[in-house]
Amino acid sequence: MTHAPIRTKAAAEAVPDTLWFTRCPVPTATGIAADRRWLAAEFAPDGITVRSLQDAGRDADPQTHYTHVLPGLFREGGNVPALWARSRGEETRLVGLTWIEERQTVLVAPGSGVRGAAALRGLRLALPHHHRLAIDFWRAMALRGFEGALASAGLGLDDAVLVDVPADGHTGQWAAELAALRRGDVDAVYVKGALSVEAARRVGAEVAVELDELPDRAHRVNNGTPRPVTVHRSLLDDHPDLVDRFLAVLLRAADWAADRPDDVARILGAETGAGAEGVAGAYRPGTHRTLHPDLSEDRLALLGRQSAALHAHGFLPEPVDVRDWADPEPLRRARLLQPAPSRPAS
Repeated sequence: MTHAPIRTKAAAEAVPDTLWFTRCPVPTATGIAADRRWLAAEFAPDGITVRSLQDAGRDADPQTHYTHVLPGLFREGGNVPALWARSRGEETRLVGLTWIEERQTVLVAPGSGVRGAAALRGLRLALPHHHRLAIDFWRAMALRGFEGALASAGLGLDDAVLVDVPADGHTGQWAAELAALRRGDVDAVYVKGALSVEAARRVGAEVAVELDELPDRAHRVNNGTPRPVTVHRSLLDDHPDLVDRFLAVLLRAADWAADRPDDVARILGAETGAGAEGVAGAYRPGTHRTLHPDLSEDRLALLGRQSAALHAHGFLPEPVDVRDWADPEPLRRARLLQPAPSRPAS
């Protein structure tokens, strides 16, 4: 049995009055729990308010979604900003990873006839450049998407031509790259997620490579695969019980979602800002059953590959030892807080 640590009066007085959470506009247990209002309900008896960073307005710096300098923040989102923050020395801990297939494709102009990863050899591949972002995760995603597609055909980035596409001033995801594709400045664009399905349809772009269909998962490693859950070390050290309870709510939300595909589709529409067609096109049947975080060896190894690649490409100032970063204990303790499954009456 796990016992709560003994706390002095001073430590008890230091319990935060607010916990924050942030997530990317993608399938997350955090998004499910927020929709169900379970996070607020869990901590209300303690006098702790739980707030979304996305709804904070001027009360919190939205850049902390990337920097994670806010000590009371839980983050479930892309691994590029999470690894970047840790690489810069921010004292975060990795407490969970999910693997959710979120449609990743390489798009080409209508009528181009390019099909398959091998056909990318020699083509001009769009790499967006966002100067105003603390970490340009869009550029990292495109680079890693092309790298995975090319690797599946035994090729490397040197076998194609990487073209910088200035993205500042464009509105909407993938807008700069798709505009460059329409103009004929590039031959291929990497996109992912629900909004990309709708954007591709609007411009008539065609799919050259479906990364989700590549048999080796290593070729699909990118910003969202695997997706980390991180927390600041100070909160974990000072109030491990709060971290355990937060994770227990995420596990409960993932359990709830596993039996409710229609509800999850509705929540995904709200989270992503996409319509039903975009959600259906981006997320395979069964996505609602894949929201549980873990720290399995397989997921840690895949995140390690991502970390090494990001450092090699200059996105991380220092390498990140993923296994040293990870702490499996909070998730283990959170599972112990889950109610035992009910047994049928005899």
